[in-house]
Amino acid sequence: MKKALLFLTIMFMTMSYAQEIKQIPQINVSGEGKVKVAPDQVCISATVETKGNNAKDVKKQNDEKIDAVLKFIKKMNIPAADYKTKQVALNPQYDYEKKKTSYNATQTVEIILKDLTKYDDLMDGLVQQGINRIDRVSFETSKLVQLESEARKLAMKEAKLKAEDYVSVLGQKVGKAYTISDNTQVYRPQPMYAAMKSMEMDSAGAPNQTLAIGEIEVTANVSVSFVLE
Repeated sequence: MKKALLFLTIMFMTMSYAQEIKQIPQINVSGEGKVKVAPDQVCISATVETKGNNAKDVKKQNDEKIDAVLKFIKKMNIPAADYKTKQVALNPQYDYEKKKTSYNATQTVEIILKDLTKYDDLMDGLVQQGINRIDRVSFETSKLVQLESEARKLAMKEAKLKAEDYVSVLGQKVGKAYTISDNTQVYRPQPMYAAMKSMEMDSAGAPNQTLAIGEIEVTANVSVSFVLE
């Protein structure tokens, strides 16, 4: 009998507690924070690609070109820690019509350039030394962690301001945050390097600009449930 009474008491307390939780007055709002900044570095992924009928010759030619590329990068005074070989490949390609095998050698170098004033000179030099494929150009910021923090704070401030606006006409106050969901996104502009001739002169005698780097936008989106008082 005592066990039955204890069981009923526990069940009653559990149901009462669950009911109490469900009845907590809350308001659910969203907030967004945006921070924009000019890039202070660029990540370039560049490839030397060589094709031919003899695997050994194709690889040798590709190695010679990439050697010239690496020497040029070093000559640009880019720290060794800021560039590396990303991918090396030598693949056979069979032509079923001609019943002949050719070979395709590629080697990709990834470069992080922290002095954007050298960008055009670097790109021109890479092409002159044998780079024939620009796979990716991504302008970035070295202050990403700081910017993400600022964006999150702005998002939370907007969420709280929204909640206060809603309840101001109800005679209630916004209390503590009950739940918070965060989703931070980063937009990195990746312009197309179309001409690869940064010093080509226009009709006025001035060098043409090859691209506009834009701004990096860090966005934080939050969903917040506030307790109402």
